Amino acid sequence: MKDNLKLIIPFLKFESKDDFYYLQILQRKKENPEIGSNSRVIKNYYISSVEYLEMRYDEIKKLCELFNARASIRLNRRSYRKVGMKTMVNVANTMMNEEYEFLNKSYDRACGLGHNDTEKKWILDLDGEYTYQQLMEMEDIVNNSDPLGKNGIIYIPSKTGLHYITKPFDPRKLKENFPEIEIHKDNPTNLYIP
Repeated sequence: MKDNLKLIIPFLKFESKDDFYYLQILQRKKENPEIGSNSRVIKNYYISSVEYLEMRYDEIKKLCELFNARASIRLNRRSYRKVGMKTMVNVANTMMNEEYEFLNKSYDRACGLGHNDTEKKWILDLDGEYTYQQLMEMEDIVNNSDPLGKNGIIYIPSKTGLHYITKPFDPRKLKENFPEIEIHKDNPTNLYIP
């Protein structure tokens, strides 16, 4: 079990009523081969305050356990206004393509496509095991890449390794030294895995 609530709460910044974070409870094919596709959404949450997340957290954990799913949250803040505008574009495009059966997914597709965060966060997906020395070497590369400064933020446990949360940086040297690491510029990290 991975419960990362205490690690993630400090990253949730709400500067206006327009701000929210996108959380999904997802079944993955890795753990549920019978679902057919790569993943299946059980439920979406639009987190507009830490209090709301804490109030729903027991429900989120129970759904994860019931469906053998995980709760994933995007650490780059969203804007209700921008998501609403993107939803209208998605609806129009879906209708033009006569794909009416997908209209109900327009809002969630818009939530997943763009963020409104001035302090962007990337995820370095560290699957497998890394030695302490490798982690220190990786941190050194991340923190000494442009823009210079402390680009590395925190490690968040995942099911098969770690997510290293960073600020944006020039990834070329990291890719030279650690070509296996995937860099995700706006993906979710694990909030809860049963």
